[in-house]
Amino acid sequence: MSLQVEKLENNMAKLTIEVSAEELEKAIEKVFQKQKKNINIPGFRKGKVPRQMVEKMYGKEVFYEDAANELIPAAYEKAYDECEEDIVSSPKIAIVQLEAGKPFIFTAEVALKPEVELGAYKGIKVDKVEAVVTEEELAAELEKERERNARNISVTDRAVKEGDQAVIDFEGFKDGVAFEGGKGENYPLTIGSGAFIPGFEDQLIGKNIGEEVEVNVTFPENYQSEDLAGKPAVFKVQIKEIKEKQLPELDDEFAAEVSEFDTLEEYKADVKAQLMTKREADVRNAKEDAVITAIIENSKMDIPEAMIETQQRQMVDEFAQRMQSQGLSMEQYFQFTGLTMEKMIEQVRPQAEDKIKSRLVLEAIVKAENIVPSEEEYDAELTKMAEAYHMDVEKVREMFGEEAKKQIMDDIAVRKAADFAVDNAKEVKPRAKKAKAEEKEEN
Repeated sequence: MSLQVEKLENNMAKLTIEVSAEELEKAIEKVFQKQKKNINIPGFRKGKVPRQMVEKMYGKEVFYEDAANELIPAAYEKAYDECEEDIVSSPKIAIVQLEAGKPFIFTAEVALKPEVELGAYKGIKVDKVEAVVTEEELAAELEKERERNARNISVTDRAVKEGDQAVIDFEGFKDGVAFEGGKGENYPLTIGSGAFIPGFEDQLIGKNIGEEVEVNVTFPENYQSEDLAGKPAVFKVQIKEIKEKQLPELDDEFAAEVSEFDTLEEYKADVKAQLMTKREADVRNAKEDAVITAIIENSKMDIPEAMIETQQRQMVDEFAQRMQSQGLSMEQYFQFTGLTMEKMIEQVRPQAEDKIKSRLVLEAIVKAENIVPSEEEYDAELTKMAEAYHMDVEKVREMFGEEAKKQIMDDIAVRKAADFAVDNAKEVKPRAKKAKAEEKEEN
């Protein structure tokens, strides 16, 4: 394999990758061997037809596309490793030459990490914010704990009301015809949750167990199914069970049940301390965000579009993995929310750009301050991973090669750069908005 790198405008590059004719021939033969058992040609037993006969009947190009797909991943990975440039996007592949007996040539257009002209990053001024937990916030947290420990009690002597969980069977119809995905049995629907189409839950209020209800709704205009978007529909619903939420009393017994404390006062003090720890972390994170935002504004960088697109895709993929871990597919998520993949990718673009810019300026600070993580810090990171995955730390160490270790060390260095910038920031007393506006006008 040979590689040529051509720098393009806007921090883009084109890699021209050439694979030998011999490797192409091996790939074509490999594809043929995989497919021949499915090829039927009169006069030959299935799986026994010669390759030359297949190529004569269907053209010599019959296996080219699959052969290219066999070669491209490994060839690009090798080129990526050999390339001295810092590639930061997925490649856009284009085939230049694909013909038996000749080298296979393709190009990969990629984004390169942009240079950062780092502006002022020390002494950044940020508003001073005190970490405070109010009595109202404490009460709200205690109420959440009551909600988490609530019991759903079946009731039979009244109709559905707001806040109940109604167990229902339902089936949806458009123009009198049942539509796909519109049917469910024994579905626990919390009235007022907004989980269903607007207007659906309201029409169940006042209905009794065993009652059959016709619920008339109109699907939102932006609903993901084009057949249903903006269309009226009728759901036939049967109320099978009504469950009422019962909250526990906020007393010593409750405290002993949900915590290690015997009294409510001890429990409340612990909850407040936990809230304070979280608030202090939130204040620190907000300060970090403000500092990094200011450093980005002070700096200059030209981010290639392909780098942003790759980050967008990565963020959506990570979200999909989180949904999957909760037992929800992206198809179901889109159905519930009315979003599409295209809309979601566009929604995450601002966060993707912020994430890229933050990483770039922090890496620039790492370089400017010569921040080098220690082996002890690397070991500490492995220990945290081992605890998170309930694994032996040495097993975790064995899993990582040099490339993975480098990535972890880079991440540690970036976090240290963020801490450096925050620790070197200057906290100032917040001024009135009017004063800030006047100062901005004068400047």
